[in-house]
Amino acid sequence: MKRSGFVAITLLFFCLLISIAAFCQSSQPQEKTLLNKGQYIPSISTFLQIGGNSIAGYSWDGSKVFFVSSMSGAAQVYRINKEGWPYQLSAFPDGIDFFVLSHNADLGIVGASVGGSEQSQLYLMDAMTGRVVQLTKFDGVQMGSVAWSPDDKSIYYRSNEENKRDFFIYETNIADGSFKKVFGEVPGYNAVADVSQDGTGLLVVNYSSNVNCDLYMIDLTTGKFQKLNDDNSDVIYGSPTLMPDNKTIWLTCNGNKDGISRLATMTVGSPKVNYVDDGWIDPKWEIDGIGFSRDYKRMSAAVNEDGYVNLKLREVDTKKVLKSPPLAGIQGGGIFDENGSCLTSFTGPTRAPDIWRWNPTTGEFKQLTFATYAGINRDIFTDPTLVHYKSFDGLEIPAFLYLPPNYKKGTPIPFIVDAHGGPEGQFQPAFLRNYQYLMLNGYGILAPNPRGSSGYGLKYLNMDNYKLRKNSLKDYKAGVDWLMSEGYTEKGMVGIRGGSYGGYVVLGMITEYPDLFSAAVDEVGIANFKTFLRNTAPYRRALRESEYGPLSDTAFLDEISPINKVDLIKTPLMVVHGENDPRVPVGEARQIIAGILNNGGQVDSLIFPDEGHGASKRSNIVMEYEKQVKFFNHYLRQSQAKMDD
Repeated sequence: MKRSGFVAITLLFFCLLISIAAFCQSSQPQEKTLLNKGQYIPSISTFLQIGGNSIAGYSWDGSKVFFVSSMSGAAQVYRINKEGWPYQLSAFPDGIDFFVLSHNADLGIVGASVGGSEQSQLYLMDAMTGRVVQLTKFDGVQMGSVAWSPDDKSIYYRSNEENKRDFFIYETNIADGSFKKVFGEVPGYNAVADVSQDGTGLLVVNYSSNVNCDLYMIDLTTGKFQKLNDDNSDVIYGSPTLMPDNKTIWLTCNGNKDGISRLATMTVGSPKVNYVDDGWIDPKWEIDGIGFSRDYKRMSAAVNEDGYVNLKLREVDTKKVLKSPPLAGIQGGGIFDENGSCLTSFTGPTRAPDIWRWNPTTGEFKQLTFATYAGINRDIFTDPTLVHYKSFDGLEIPAFLYLPPNYKKGTPIPFIVDAHGGPEGQFQPAFLRNYQYLMLNGYGILAPNPRGSSGYGLKYLNMDNYKLRKNSLKDYKAGVDWLMSEGYTEKGMVGIRGGSYGGYVVLGMITEYPDLFSAAVDEVGIANFKTFLRNTAPYRRALRESEYGPLSDTAFLDEISPINKVDLIKTPLMVVHGENDPRVPVGEARQIIAGILNNGGQVDSLIFPDEGHGASKRSNIVMEYEKQVKFFNHYLRQSQAKMDD
């Protein structure tokens, strides 16, 4: 035997002995200390220290990774340095709203606003040092959908600076700060979708509602534009990407008979949508978005499978399917580098959001960011179960059921029904710190996706529009009935909470079903649809009228507004809002609080002077959830205490 072979075998044997010894040592029971006594349940404030990281940018050569994290107490942008350590680039007092990296990865555009106002202004940032220069400074104006020109000399973005209602498209030269409007002929909510590879064309999406949009192609050399689609119904054209030939557009589209967002192509000059049904993606699932490598050789698709999101990868020309990242939960990203690796984000019910790099060819898989778990062992976290129940009309409603560890079927426990926002949103089983805390403290949680939720096709999405509004409330009622029929809970032990549109659901449920819940939490919710539509930010009004109904139909808006049935409210209510909310103005909270007090009801409140549409600063988040936990414990555990006695 060669000496090298002998040495290798000897080393392998030695390593095996070390591994066995380590295993035996780790398998030995821990000596008894005070740490072994009782069940370990950290406080809610400790749970809320658990972090999370999301992708903000990735250089083409793969050497620079940027991410956003709230590890400092508010959302800031970081770069991973050569040693693998996060280098903080921004330090805005109220955090940042977004970050867009230049093609050469030397510069970035930061969007930041004050006090939750969402009136994002633009800042030019040195992506190595973090030095910033403010590019825009308008009061009551919002900028967004930023895209860099191919030569990184200018940026394109939307702004409502002209009348604070319509978003038009502007270009700013980063060398001298000069700017000009490049698309202002079509009013409404315009957003930059893509810039052509040669810098001569611009794809713009114009939204008339949350479920309908049009596509426009702008010739930047002449200023002329053309509408690309031709449809008379609600259709969403998602992730439109212009190929180097300046003719072919890849996108997702739900303008098919099933109303499912599927992979498709269009050709500039023709409104025809060509669906790509080549077996790569199961047509029964919606596609949340697609992306391409900078050389257009590879593509990714985020496929929504009943609320879980899987990342699919393949080569564009050969259609060769590439291996997906070996993760199961909610994936995102899919940003390729020149070496064929891609950056992906991942979160799941028991794992906080983090960023990974995956090479589908070599199989190399590396975690790049490491969210803090604040000293909490992930082993105590619990996964939900996807369930389905039937509503009043037989429609099957998907929902995620969260139960405490070691729950015994048939044992009634306190339950919280969680109503998502949108209303076109979709509850997805991402990592939710407060959920894990509540389950460890004996609570169950039901998170339905009622009619009107996205992810299940256009028909399902439109089933709560306008005059059908209250049908979605009936879906929540059916969820509570199902919980009780299955023995998970009983009367006196059920609460409800929700934010934004979910806040309206809360108020709607406690007025339509006054005896159903024993506690309710309304976060930034709508109480009066007339005042909401009148006072919401002007750029949002048309989009919201298309969903809830026009201001001209005052009778219907009055009929669905909980404020007009405030005298029916028996459920103890907690109201949370931000003073600077541009979406659902704080007047909605003040109306419902005053109405309940005038009727002698029970209401508690928490109005943040430095927040907008939901708390974003860690100190405020901790304050809110500590108050929520105390509130639910007081009202939902009374029946359980009687049972235990």
